[in-house]
Amino acid sequence: MAGCTSRCRQGVLKLIQSLQRLVSGTLSKDKADDELEMTTVCHRPEALDQLEAQTNFSKQELQILYRGFKNECPSGVVNEETFKHIYAQFFPHGDASMYAHYLFNAFDTANNGSIKFKDFVTGMSILLRGTVREKLEWTFHLYDINRDGYINREEMTEIVRAIYDMMGKYTYPALKGDVPQQHVDAFFQKMDKNKDGVVTLEEFVIACQEDETMMRSMQLFENVM
Repeated sequence: MAGCTSRCRQGVLKLIQSLQRLVSGTLSKDKADDELEMTTVCHRPEALDQLEAQTNFSKQELQILYRGFKNECPSGVVNEETFKHIYAQFFPHGDASMYAHYLFNAFDTANNGSIKFKDFVTGMSILLRGTVREKLEWTFHLYDINRDGYINREEMTEIVRAIYDMMGKYTYPALKGDVPQQHVDAFFQKMDKNKDGVVTLEEFVIACQEDETMMRSMQLFENVM
């Protein structure tokens, strides 16, 4: 399966933007039907009731999202290349490729190189309507690149550098090369309470809840949704 075409890239981007307005209340459900071109789709999620129970979306919202997802990307999956193209449009003045790579892996919970509808709505449900704890847990897993249950300095440095490439690479004045490492050192000083060289989920959650600036830094993805 070759994945989505350029039409799918634009379609999924449009779907994400419409979802954000639907959630914020600035786009009505009727208007969402029009914007997502609600043509008839022969397939339905096999476990729509289960998805409703597992997410913070209503059945009607899930039906809208599913029809849009399948209509715009008939293959039913989004691969990493497509995801990078979509995400790059949010940050046209920076290099978002590495951050999009890590973000894609966070959505790809099955680690099979593709994002299916269930992956998409589960992640978006947490990021847009989850509790603070749920959002922080999701963000922790984004930083836990090797998925061993801990964040080490190397992993945090990789993510922070990717964020700087995306947000600050082309800013003026240019950021110094050691700024990302300085931020990692500051984060670890606050998070690694027992000084064992790694950050656990609980250390991560507690540190973010105690520091508003750190909380904002760790939830970058929300800022583009």
